[in-house]
Amino acid sequence: MLAYVPNDHFPSPTSITQTETEDSLAPFLPKSGDSSDERAVPPLDRNVHLQYLVKNMVQGLPSRYTSFDASQAWLLFWTLQSFATLQIGMDPGNKQKAINTIMAMQHPDGGFGGGPGQLPHLLPTYASVCALAIAGRPGEGGGWEQIDRGKLYNFFMSLKQPDGSFRVSTIGEVDTRGTYGLLCAATLLNLLTPELVENTAQWIVDCQCYEGGFSSESYLGSPPHGEAHGGYTFCGLAGWVMLQPFLSAAPEPKPQLNLKSLLRWLVQMQGLPADIGGFRGRCNKLVDGCYSWWVGGSFALLETLGINSPPTKSPEKTEIPVTSEGKEEGWEGHYDGLYDRAAIQEYILCAGQHKPGGLRDKPGKNSDPYHTLSCLSGLSSAQHRVYESKSRREELESVWSEPQDIDPGLSKIRREVFLQSLSYSEDPSGNVTVGGSPNRLNPQHPVFNLTMTHVEGIMGWSYGQQIPQRKG
Repeated sequence: MLAYVPNDHFPSPTSITQTETEDSLAPFLPKSGDSSDERAVPPLDRNVHLQYLVKNMVQGLPSRYTSFDASQAWLLFWTLQSFATLQIGMDPGNKQKAINTIMAMQHPDGGFGGGPGQLPHLLPTYASVCALAIAGRPGEGGGWEQIDRGKLYNFFMSLKQPDGSFRVSTIGEVDTRGTYGLLCAATLLNLLTPELVENTAQWIVDCQCYEGGFSSESYLGSPPHGEAHGGYTFCGLAGWVMLQPFLSAAPEPKPQLNLKSLLRWLVQMQGLPADIGGFRGRCNKLVDGCYSWWVGGSFALLETLGINSPPTKSPEKTEIPVTSEGKEEGWEGHYDGLYDRAAIQEYILCAGQHKPGGLRDKPGKNSDPYHTLSCLSGLSSAQHRVYESKSRREELESVWSEPQDIDPGLSKIRREVFLQSLSYSEDPSGNVTVGGSPNRLNPQHPVFNLTMTHVEGIMGWSYGQQIPQRKG
């Protein structure tokens, strides 16, 4: 039995709940394998998770999901992307049903609502565009060409605030999730303009808390509202990455994130061995499988910004450490990365899988479509090193076709957006797959939470470009 996280001899409701969580996780701790270097973890039960997803999609969700009426686009995206992450292809008939369902949510004035006939909102707009990236295609009835991109851009502009933020809907709040969703949809559909993102980078900077992570919002340069949170942090950081082409062309002084503080906060969100290395979303909160993506997925974004994985061994010290008893200690405790990629995989495989199917927050919780995708995405992110590849960028540059009917300045920025978004590649030498190849998932695009193939498909169409085949 591992030692409990200390409570400084002053129990509180928070520490009591933490102890209860550790007790619930204890039966799921990885067992020692056949050798001291192995830890036995259960395999990813693909078939049972697939059956769970198919049942939800074909038969429908339980009655308790009635309250998700305004999240129908999300339920479909979570399901479709879970299929894609599990390397499951969809038949043309079900793809067409998904396209028809999403297109029924497009609002006559632009954008997508959470369900048919509902008001447009940035979050279901992101989910709808991503679902169409997975299931859609060019041509009649394929969804992509039925998106009214002109009205969608006008809808985005109608939500823009003077400080660079965006309301999530006409009468809605401002927060980093909505801004992330807008930037993703605009990037995928070739709608980004300097006008649309004016002051947005500075607003994202204003949302960074003293802790290092990001809060939900800031208003007109005021301090961030609320504490740092894993979901808001991923959205703010991914938004910052998407804005890099605009920041490169911006005058001095440019907005700046405190990346050192951000890195410190992110690594501190990973739990101890008693938490099986899971991630929490806020300080002094409980681990939750969904943060394997929101927090764990943020490290690939940091690498995009130049914060690379540290070397496993210090250049100045290449010998194996020796204990006081003269025995070789090995390199235990030194991880090839900024977080323990093996530990978070163990959390998902040991504690995140729900026996009836799907994935969950933690033992004692039921599975649901949101946690199923979030856990799968976090597992994929921990397995694969995905980085901006110079050679892939050169391949894309070599076949770039300059648009003829667009302002040269805007064309230059959109070209950079296109190249940056599609230059990500997988580094097989940096992969870490707990449980071996049977557990391997498709790699995810670190910004959009889509597979590389689906990002290439919809961006190739929207930017009018041919995508060269990947080598190797």
